Amino acid sequence: MHPSHPLWARRLFCFIRTTNYSSAAVTAPATASNSSFPLKNVTKSNFEAALSELRSHVRAADFVAVDLEMTGITSAPWRDLLEFDRFDVRYLNVKDSAEKFAVVQFGVCPFRWDSAKKSFVAHPHNFFIFPRHEIEVDGPSSEFLCRTTSLEFLAKYQFDFNACIYEGISYLSRAHEDAARKRLNFAYGDEMLDASSNVTNVRDKKRVGIADVLFRERMKNRLHEWRDRLLSERNMEFQGQEGSNDHKRQFQTIFFKTRPALTLSDFTSHQIKLIQLVIKKHFEDLCFVVVNDGNADLQQFVVYVDSRDDKELLMQEVNRDQNKAAETKIQSAIGFRHVIDLLSSEKKLIVGHNCFLDMLHIHRKFIGSLPSTAEEFVSSFGKHFPYVMDTKILLNDNYILRRRMNKSNTSLSSAFGSLCPHIAFSSLRVNALNDCVQVEVQVDDLRSSKWNSGDKHEAGYDAFMTGCVFAQACNLMGIDFIDCSTSKNLVDNEILQKHINRLYLNWASGDIIDLSTGNQVTESFKTRKHRVRVSFENIVLIWGFSTNLTARKIKACISKVFGQANVSSVNHLDESAVFVQFTKPEMVSEFLNLKEKLEKRDDPISVLHPLTELFDARATHAAGYEAYKKICSSPMSKLLFSDQAEAVGINRKTMLIKSEAKRSKIDQAVDMLDETTEIQGTEGEANDLSSTNYQSLRSSSM
Repeated sequence: MHPSHPLWARRLFCFIRTTNYSSAAVTAPATASNSSFPLKNVTKSNFEAALSELRSHVRAADFVAVDLEMTGITSAPWRDLLEFDRFDVRYLNVKDSAEKFAVVQFGVCPFRWDSAKKSFVAHPHNFFIFPRHEIEVDGPSSEFLCRTTSLEFLAKYQFDFNACIYEGISYLSRAHEDAARKRLNFAYGDEMLDASSNVTNVRDKKRVGIADVLFRERMKNRLHEWRDRLLSERNMEFQGQEGSNDHKRQFQTIFFKTRPALTLSDFTSHQIKLIQLVIKKHFEDLCFVVVNDGNADLQQFVVYVDSRDDKELLMQEVNRDQNKAAETKIQSAIGFRHVIDLLSSEKKLIVGHNCFLDMLHIHRKFIGSLPSTAEEFVSSFGKHFPYVMDTKILLNDNYILRRRMNKSNTSLSSAFGSLCPHIAFSSLRVNALNDCVQVEVQVDDLRSSKWNSGDKHEAGYDAFMTGCVFAQACNLMGIDFIDCSTSKNLVDNEILQKHINRLYLNWASGDIIDLSTGNQVTESFKTRKHRVRVSFENIVLIWGFSTNLTARKIKACISKVFGQANVSSVNHLDESAVFVQFTKPEMVSEFLNLKEKLEKRDDPISVLHPLTELFDARATHAAGYEAYKKICSSPMSKLLFSDQAEAVGINRKTMLIKSEAKRSKIDQAVDMLDETTEIQGTEGEANDLSSTNYQSLRSSSM
């Protein structure tokens, strides 16, 4: 649901009210108040100090664990993780998620090996972030989607919505920073340097109103009078001798950059241009200057200069000040991206858990727009983060870790409890095994090894759990931290080399993306033996059929024509669409061609055809897998897949795939049924069914 939707606003307001805070009093404590786990909560009020401390922690760290909390995962049910998502299509659906949802909490936890105590020291930070526009950039203000279930999930784990919205740290991506810098430089520079062109525009008008002529003459007299008094008296008492209240309000004498100046107030933009024209034409020793007061308001001055050199010096000083002010404003607006820049510049090993979506969010929010393909994303992302580790890959790929997990699922909380019970339940004094890595937590100047469990699904605590799982996994795989005291040694470790930069692109199907190459990698260990082998070239996508047709009915309908043995599976995307997987790729074109043929005919045989029930609504569409990819690539996200396909523009009855065969479409279907009849000849009912279909098709082809 879009954030501008009234229902979304009411639901979010309800969540905010549950914290029982007033907006004026929202602050984030340095450590968690609802848990004794030491955690550094960071909002815009303490961001600068926390960033300064974090720099030293990251630079000394062996690795940095991260975790993100978002306002949603998928923008439509049919974009959910599916075994029928091909490598490139899965990237498009994850990309869609990163583009539409916001990151509201970012956990950063540097881990440093303490050789004296032979333990890791963790510094968990929990950043509240919010896409607030603190500086004007091109395009509309930030908008994002929220899934009700995601907000409920966050609220269940006591997420502080007030701290996020009122105190969340804003940010600019690198792309937005470049755009903002150009805009500010244009705004400041043009007001200074564009005066001549503005004056020219006024002067070149063929018809000049009598009011403009009188105004210019009056301004010329006023400026002459002011300058002459300056030259004769050389003091600043002139302001008290102004003749009228209007003039006092519009002209005030001050010092600007140690030079006498007049402030220009209550003039229209057109009048300001006329004043510029007067100065340019009649006064070589007066200079028009525009400056920004720091509140997005521009102030205009007429400044007296002693010479041409003095005028150039003045303009240099003004430009230098404006550039400095613009840079300060931009640096402030960059906000949380300073943390991302820190992690990128230090080239540390970044550790996450099932973190491909996290990495896309990092690119989209803090680097720039996501590329259209996974290969392009990898190329762009690798320039900023060359070393990434997914702990979920480790847990599934290594035999020692799988055995230690003892068939437990590989979720973060499960892995943390199985591999690190001495850390997860430290307050209960769980005895550590000999092969357990010790971890201490330090926040500010307080260092502790005993605490109660933190809040799961709080980004800072989840980042801490991720880092602990990684440290323990490395230890169990035989990595000696005593001899691996630097992050450089860790990323070059031979044991970790085959796991670094490999992330789960699609956990359901076991697809792994190699961040070093952008290629798909075959998972070495299949944790789910029941995974279906999908042949994407054998798939037909059908949508827009009657809602009373289930996957079972659709399979039975198609099997009457193609034979049950030739239809591998029928799976729902949602209630409006299914994937049909055939046993052979040529059956895709045969099915689409047969569908088109039947829709063009309106004879009794066509009406009685077994596929008529599927196509009866005349709103049923069918296409090959490439059409599905095109639909997924669209930035739109309709709730139903059939609506999405129509919105994208794929609304023909059938998207044909050209057949390489030279025979007619009906003959192809007939031959297919001949083969099916031979295969099923010993099965009476199936043979009768195929024979009936065979005769029906043969008659229709005559």
